[in-house]
This record gives sequence, C-alpha cells and structure tokens, in this order.
Amino acid sequence: MKKRILIVDDDAGMRAALTEALRRGGYSVTTTSNGFDALDIFAEETFDIVITDVKMPGMNGIAVLKEIRRTSPQIPVIMITAYGTIDNAVEAMKEGAFDYILKPFSADTLDAAVNRAFLSTIRRDRIETDKTVKSTEGQKVSIKGSAAKKIISNNVRMRGLIDLARNIAYSKATVLVQGESGTGKELFAQFIHQSSLRRDKPFIAVNCAALPEGLLESELFGHEKGSFTGALGRKIGKFELANHGTILLDEISEMDLPLQAKLLRVLQEYEVDRVGGREPIPVDVRIIATTNIDLMDAINKGRFREDLFYRLNVIPLIVPPLRERKDDIPLLLDYFFKKHNSNNGKNISKISEETISFLMKYDWKGNVRELENVIERAVLLCEGGVILPSHLFMEEGITGDKKGDVAIKAGVSVKEMEKQLHP
Repeated sequence: MKKRILIVDDDAGMRAALTEALRRGGYSVTTTSNGFDALDIFAEETFDIVITDVKMPGMNGIAVLKEIRRTSPQIPVIMITAYGTIDNAVEAMKEGAFDYILKPFSADTLDAAVNRAFLSTIRRDRIETDKTVKSTEGQKVSIKGSAAKKIISNNVRMRGLIDLARNIAYSKATVLVQGESGTGKELFAQFIHQSSLRRDKPFIAVNCAALPEGLLESELFGHEKGSFTGALGRKIGKFELANHGTILLDEISEMDLPLQAKLLRVLQEYEVDRVGGREPIPVDVRIIATTNIDLMDAINKGRFREDLFYRLNVIPLIVPPLRERKDDIPLLLDYFFKKHNSNNGKNISKISEETISFLMKYDWKGNVRELENVIERAVLLCEGGVILPSHLFMEEGITGDKKGDVAIKAGVSVKEMEKQLHP
C-alpha cells in the first residue's frame, strides 16, 4: 500500500513540483492551498506525513503543525519555507516539527527528509512493539529502551530547556549546546539522544579539544590503509560508527578552521570522506555540538566559521551557570549526597543546615561538576554522622563569613586533607 502524504502550500507551482517529485518516489499525494482546508482533509482521511509551507495567508504552517501535533502527535510534519530564520526553525522544532527545509531545495533533499520521516515512524513502532506492559496478573515488567537520562533541576529556566530538548529530540535538527564548563552540556546531549527515536542506536562522543587537527580528522572521518605514515590499516571514523544514531562534538570551538570546512560539508551533504578514501560514504547521524565559549566572538576573531555556526545553531540550548539557578543547589546536594554516600558504603545521616547555608553562598565557578566534587570529597572525609563545613575543604571564592575556616590552597590531596582534619 502506498504511503500517503498531505501537502499544504499556497504556491501552485510548488505544490505541482512537490507532487511530481513525491509521486515519482511512489507516494500517494494530496494537496491543498491553505491551512483550514488542510485540517479538514486531515480529519477525514489518513496520512503518513504532512508537508506544509510556513508562510501562508489565513492560517500559517506553525498553526497547522500545532493542530496536527495536538490531534495526531505520531504523524511527522515537515516544514518548508523561503523565509528561513533561526527563530522560525526553533519555533517549528519546539512545536514538534520533524524537519525544516529551506526553499529552494532539490528533489534529493526532499526525498531524504521524507525517507527519514518514514524511518522515524518505523523505529517508533518498533520501540512501541518492544515495550512490555503489565500482564493481566498485574506483574511488573520493564520497558525496553524507555529510560531517558535524568537532569536534576526544579529551576524554571532549566525546566524550559528540558522541555525544549524533549520536544526536538525526535527530529534530526542539529543542536548547539552552549554553557560554562561543568553546567551539564553533555548531559543534555545524552538526554536528547535517549529521548529520541535513535535511542537504541549509537551515541558517540568526540572531544574536539583532546586531539590535534590531523588525528581529529582521522578520528571523525576515518582513514584508509596507507593514507599517511602510520596508517597500517583501515580505520572507521566516529561519524560512521554513529550511523543512524547521534554524534556529540564536544568543545567544537577547539576544531581548527580547515577541519571546520570539512565538517560543514558533512552537515550539508550527510556524507564523509575517509582520509585517503576514493568515494564519499553516506551517513545518517544526528549532530549535537557543545561549546563553553562565545562562538560569535570566535567568529569575529577569525577562529570559527560563520557558515558552520549557523549550520550548527539550528536549535540553540544555552545552559545557565549554577550561580544563576541557586534554587537547584539543595536538590543537587541531596542527590549527590545520597549517590556518594551509597557508592562509598558510608552511613552519613545528613548535611548540616550550616553547611547547606554555606554552600548556597558559594560562587560555583566550576558549576554542577564542582558541586558534586565537593560533596563527594566531604562524604569521603566525614567520619561522623553529619557533614559539617569543616569537611568541605573549599577553595577561595566563598562569599560567606566563614571563608577562612574552610578555604585551603588548590591541589591538596584527600590524604593531606585527612591529616589536616585528623592530625
């Protein structure tokens, strides 16, 4: 049975072109020129995909998208527009659009988007089939692949970011996660992957700051035997390993300009060239990039490509530092305290109110990562039943009155700390 596609566009020429291209691909196509008629048709007939223009008189494409997502959230909606902006793309993805294509586009681009949409429904159906539910006897069982990475927060701003990440997870849109070191950027990347239809496929993380340019290119794209000195065999790159899954490019700002140009081509064509290879290799990957610097400043200084920035920044997520969401500190303290208390076989009953008050005043330049390190250290050093300020061994930067009681120089080992606590 042919897959059915509904096209909504007020441009007759575009409707005709889309219809011809999709029918050549073997699809059954229905068209309409406005959003109101589209919703009437959608309510009466069954479709597998909806393709809608964004800018239309009367009811625009975003309104069509919202209504379809409200009544039939399982149906992929592909947005097309000649007036593409970052804000438009973000709004569409927030509302649950599967993909966002800028006019003019080729038949191959359209075909690739439609194929991805159908693959997403197949994967979703497979995941739903794999789910195990309670039996008639009420027996508890697990749901395969259903667990998503948890982000600990009750902060309003963070909850908004989490909702946005969840809403755009099932699309293929590239995501740029920005924030200071230690804020949890990689955690958001993992959350997006695990909330997506790619959750049962690979999640590959690459630290762009850890390798020099030559090695990073081979790491990302792979190489053929003999392509350079030391290339003793073929190496499969991270993009190929992440095929059908997600690749995280951590600290993308550290990538050299020549390699940025090659990455731009991957984002445009979704194919990679191994070092020394003869033919490009197609890949289907979701790309998430992170950075802890201001990329616009890097662009102005000539250290980052502007065209690559806009390719990466389809969905921007800016994770706030811990000092801007201090209402999360008690929740995080409780979580890390229980985690490290259990992991280390300790029997500490609580963190004192004085300690909590003290930690609330700290600047947290290292953000959540620093907070966890402090709590883990305090758990290890505490020999009583309560964690006190004297167990923290914090570095300079505390704004409370008792800074001098607990601040020590950086680099002191746990063993040395124990000696200071228990001479």
